[in-house]
Order: sequence, then C-alpha cells, then structure tokens
Amino acid sequence: MNIGEKLFELRKEKNLSQEEVAEKLNVTRQTVSKWETNQSTPDFDKIIPLCELFGIGAEELLTGKKPQEKQENILEEPQIERGMTKEEARRKSAEVVSTSVFICVIAVALFTVAVAAFQVDPVIATAIFLIVVGFASARLVRHYMSVPKFEETKEEAKEKEIVKQMNGIIGTFCTVLYFIVSFTTMAWHVTWIIFVIEGLLCHVVKLLFMLKEEKSDEK
Repeated sequence: MNIGEKLFELRKEKNLSQEEVAEKLNVTRQTVSKWETNQSTPDFDKIIPLCELFGIGAEELLTGKKPQEKQENILEEPQIERGMTKEEARRKSAEVVSTSVFICVIAVALFTVAVAAFQVDPVIATAIFLIVVGFASARLVRHYMSVPKFEETKEEAKEKEIVKQMNGIIGTFCTVLYFIVSFTTMAWHVTWIIFVIEGLLCHVVKLLFMLKEEKSDEK
C-alpha cells in the first residue's frame, strides 16, 4: 500500500472529508487530493501533523505496515511467548529449567563415567561435556530473553530474595569445596566440575520455588 492509498484509507476511517483534513493541516483541498492520488507527497513538516490527526506512527504512514506486523515477522516465536499469561510463562520456565538441568546432570554423569571408567581422553571428554552444557545454557538464555516480564507480588519478591540468598550459600560452599578437593587431590583438571554442579544446584533451587508457586496458584 502506497502513501496515497494509506491517506485515503485513514481519512475514510475517520469519516473526514478532504476539506476537513485540509483545514486541520492548513493546506488546500487540492493538496490533499494530490496526496491521495499520488500526484505529490506530503512535505516533511506535514508528516507529524498527519500522524497526530490519524493516530498512527510515522512508520505506518510511510510504509503502510503496522509496528506489530513487523515484530511478528522478526520475532515469531518470542512474540507468541509474549502473549503468555503469568501462569503459562511460569510453567514454561519450569519446563525449560527442569529439562536443562536434566541435560546438565546427564552431561556430568557421562563425563565422570567416560574419564574414570572408560579412560576416555580428558580433553575429548571435556569438549563433549562443554558442548552439551552449552546447549542446555543456550536453551535457558533463549527462554529468559523471550519470556514476558510480569510485575512481582510481595510474596514473589520475598521468595526471589530467599532464592538469591540460598544460591549465595551454595556458591560459597562449592567454592570452598573446590579448593579443598583440588589441593587434596591435585586433580585441577577435573575438580572444576564442582562449579557446574553449583550451577545445577542453583537452578534446582529456582525450579523448586517455581513448582511451589504453581501449586499455590492451583489451590
């Protein structure tokens, strides 16, 4: 749709005559007619007044596309997720977190068995491990970048603070454990996995609180 057709359509939607549009924009009726028949285009200083008159954005006036249509083309799946209710978003988050944690647990188990039991080269085992963990992390990042934001209730804010404090405790404990185990065994090439386990535990804590909130909503 060109700008002339758009102006004609907008004027009809507002039930305005060419004379009325011309009067509001301080131009002649012939000028409005030329705009609508594409004999000329509005001057730059008339774009904003036209947008204000018809209640649209400059992009929609000049391109004929609504901003929402553009977002749907660029952000197809995230746009669907932004239409979620708060409960649906919470369930989606619980699903993504739980499956990502499960993938990481499997990766840790396979890494441990591959190195300890099957004597697989630690470099190869580590590379495979990082690929699997990277995939799980990418799922989490993608989800939390697309999931809609909702206003927190006081109870949710309180639970979020509790999760933050618990994760801090887990982080401190795992860091101390890492140094103790590393200096005791000198297996620095393996003990770094403790920090992966720390991340898993933090996500498990978050998942437990998500499930608790879901059960509370069902009551």
